[in-house]
Amino acid sequence: MPPFIILAAAGVAASVPLLAWILLAGPGRSRRQIRDNLLHGLAAGSETAKPPSDLERYARRLTLPANAARLDRWHALAGRPKAWPLPRLLVLKPVLAGAALLLGLLLLAGRPSGPLLVLVLVVSAVAYFVPDLLLYSRGQERQAAIGLELPDTLDQMMIAVEAGLGFDSAMARAGENGKGPLAEELVRALQDMRVGLSRKEAYRALGERTSVPDLRTFIRSVIQADAYGISISAVLRTQAQEMRLKRRQRAEEKAMQIPVKVLFPLMLFILPVLLIAVLGPTVLSVVKSFS
Repeated sequence: MPPFIILAAAGVAASVPLLAWILLAGPGRSRRQIRDNLLHGLAAGSETAKPPSDLERYARRLTLPANAARLDRWHALAGRPKAWPLPRLLVLKPVLAGAALLLGLLLLAGRPSGPLLVLVLVVSAVAYFVPDLLLYSRGQERQAAIGLELPDTLDQMMIAVEAGLGFDSAMARAGENGKGPLAEELVRALQDMRVGLSRKEAYRALGERTSVPDLRTFIRSVIQADAYGISISAVLRTQAQEMRLKRRQRAEEKAMQIPVKVLFPLMLFILPVLLIAVLGPTVLSVVKSFS
């Protein structure tokens, strides 16, 4: 039997007891009692306060705390999608990795080789982080959409404030009339204020849920205006003009990057074909003349 098969079998055999202990060792009795006392009377009439299932607890144990915190941050940036709840993502990560590892072991059993073993390990590791990649991509798309919607939303709020509405009413109108992720965040900020958070805390929570620098700059300006009594309409007008200028500058920057990005595929794919089409007949005629 090849040595790497023996090493792989030994590694699997050594990891089985550890995996069994992680999956089967439940929380201590005192911790369970404390948790039951804290949840007593809270989850009885609520469907959203259900305790986590055994599978979710096992998946959370198999996930590093730093990875779970980063996944929760990306989940917040993605808007907490209902189709991708965080417990489901935590369960999906080890399931995908285990499925990829199982298929790889079946392939190794039929055709054992060193490169194939390395490929199986790499594919299993990539499968473990597939939910992270999908969630990160979803979050980046959502933050880009927020940045594009921000100038127009500020214009709507400025018009509403100059028409006589308060800032909260203008924010509510912009959130109700909008359909994008920025409108959802504005509505959530208003809901935070309705449940008891102060304006400053609600605005800061709005900035923490997003990673758009322009929105965070606007939130800081609003907080300072609220603290020092500055006219909110002047702040909205200045911020809207600045956001439109920045959006125009970003568009010009991307337009200037296009020739540089096109240069490499032009040199690699298009110019060789043109040279072959133009110089090919000449080279063939020269070869025939000297042959």
